[in-house]
Amino acid sequence: MKIYTRTGDAGETSLFSGERVSKAARRVEAYGAIDEMNSVLGAARAAGPAKEVAGALERLQSEAFKLGADLATSLTSARPLDRMTAADARRLEREMDQMTAELPELRSFILPGGTAAAAQIHVARALCRRAERLTVALGQAEAVNPEALIYLNRLSDYLFTLARWENFRSGVDETRWTAGNGF
Repeated sequence: MKIYTRTGDAGETSLFSGERVSKAARRVEAYGAIDEMNSVLGAARAAGPAKEVAGALERLQSEAFKLGADLATSLTSARPLDRMTAADARRLEREMDQMTAELPELRSFILPGGTAAAAQIHVARALCRRAERLTVALGQAEAVNPEALIYLNRLSDYLFTLARWENFRSGVDETRWTAGNGF
């Protein structure tokens, strides 16, 4: 099977439902941002994080495919699909609570960084926020699964916590942001 199809040469792509849309469509922008985030999660895994963090990243990558498929399929599609649910966001909350219980209390802003894996997780967090903004814009134009938006909101918090946990588990101190640059 060839990887190229030539069906996108005119600037269109197929949604999961089979519907053809512009590659500049809001829906494509939203699930495209999920793909970017997923790639960075892979880079974080390749950076050699702590074992527990690597397992979490692998699971998040699988969930990113589920989320991308959810966003790539309109709610009116007849195609059967495993969509994001409230249970997905609740699991992130439970895991965040467990990680936070181990972490030192956060009393100031921190600069993204630390281990190579934590730095990549921070990049994924920023991309997650972009995906959330694009999904909000999509939701203003057409219906989206509200659980997908809730999951994205929790996921960015989860990634922040996971980056901190990776640094903590690896014995790397976080760099606190200090005033003095005019702010």
